Amino acid sequence: MSRLLHAELTKFRTVRGLVLGTVATAALIVGLGLFVAANSVSVCSKGTVDVECPTPPAGPGGESVRDKFYFVHKPLPGDGTITVRVTSMTGIITYPPPNHDTIVPGLVPWAKAGIIAKRGTTEGSGYVALMTTAEHGVRLQHDFVHDVAGLPGAVSTGAPRWLRLTRVGGTLTGEESADGVTWTRVGTATLTGPVEIGLFVTSPSDLTVHNGVGGGTAQARLSTTTATFDNLGLTGAVPGGGWLRDDVGADPEPDGPVHHPGSAEESAGVWTVSGNGDIAPLAGEGPGTQMTLLGLVIGLIVVIVVAVQFITAELRLGLVGVTALTAPGRARILLAKAAVLGAAMFAAGTAAAAFVVPVAERVLHANGSRRPFLPVPDVVTLSLTVGLLTAGVALLALGLGALVRRSLPAAGLAVAVVVLPYLAAVVGGLPAGASQWLLRVTPAAAFAVQQTEPAYAHVIANYVPMAGYFPLPAWGGLAVLAGYATLTLVLAGVRLRRADL
Repeated sequence: MSRLLHAELTKFRTVRGLVLGTVATAALIVGLGLFVAANSVSVCSKGTVDVECPTPPAGPGGESVRDKFYFVHKPLPGDGTITVRVTSMTGIITYPPPNHDTIVPGLVPWAKAGIIAKRGTTEGSGYVALMTTAEHGVRLQHDFVHDVAGLPGAVSTGAPRWLRLTRVGGTLTGEESADGVTWTRVGTATLTGPVEIGLFVTSPSDLTVHNGVGGGTAQARLSTTTATFDNLGLTGAVPGGGWLRDDVGADPEPDGPVHHPGSAEESAGVWTVSGNGDIAPLAGEGPGTQMTLLGLVIGLIVVIVVAVQFITAELRLGLVGVTALTAPGRARILLAKAAVLGAAMFAAGTAAAAFVVPVAERVLHANGSRRPFLPVPDVVTLSLTVGLLTAGVALLALGLGALVRRSLPAAGLAVAVVVLPYLAAVVGGLPAGASQWLLRVTPAAAFAVQQTEPAYAHVIANYVPMAGYFPLPAWGGLAVLAGYATLTLVLAGVRLRRADL
């Protein structure tokens, strides 16, 4: 086998077209990625004025987050308990379709109202919150990315919900009750040090997604939630005096007033609090890493051409039979070709991704993007999986070349099962279900290696391939591609063996 490997490596190195194709693959991935980054400029507006985009706050885990809500609070330096009853949640949504000049009543599914302990009012600081939601029942959420479900059901005057957060040491326990007597534990979370504790209300944007060419469009409209609380009680070493009020994360207009402010009023022990925004990780903000790897799609077409030529040229000229005279077993020749080709394309894909991703990120940042840089371990993982994608596509094309035995039909078939499903899902305007299906059952599933940001069940966002989100995880997508490549190579090997008879 070592003689075969050496022979196939020698062939690969000495055929100029194969070497140039491999180099061209890496060059396309790098060149197109840098070109897109250099021509992408991010500008934000404040009123009618264009301003530099702000850097989003970072949560305790370093992830970019939204942290805007109305907060009625007091300091709690040590142990204590806050209890409240939520008696209603109402809201309004601004400019919903199709009449974009109206304001209608309504709550978005993840409208939130409840009690929260937070390390101050700085955006991104750690917190533990126990809340009622419009459509997802009671939840215990903490530090933006963690979400624990309590009992289902919405709040109303006839079905109020009691909430209680108890802090002992650094542990907070969230409990809920229908009557304030019998309590059910929702969950626990850790939050050390002095905190601000109190009531909060927030309301994410109302999101509507329209499928279309280029991935469609997503419209986000302002929503505001108003909640009514009573039976507010707080124990522990809290200072006397009134409650503090803060619109956390509020953005001032150019002329001073707060943009879409929240509010709080108290009368005879009944609190009415309104708020908008969200306490959640950023998600669905559009392509990030996927943009820096735009050249991957074109690069894979070159990979397919190189892989097909590596086998069909010899089959057409009968050179496989000559090689078989010195090393019997055409299937073994195919295996040696697969090893050499796979290693070369893995190296090309890995090196290209390792270079272009961090460099393009810095170019995008210089052009106004405020996405956080990928951590080095994530860049390493991404680069290796891009290399595996490149190698897997090469092996699939090699097997198709051995089966079809003609360069153009084999390359066309490989492009049809790898590149076209991806393009159809990303820019073809397919319905979301069809796009998800294509990226689960075709070799294009392996493009999932480009997803570097998680999709969160407690955040409604435009989780579509165009925005960098895929239905399978990276290793799941690579497994689908590996299955197709393995099957194709096995069938090709069987055909080559039969040709020996």
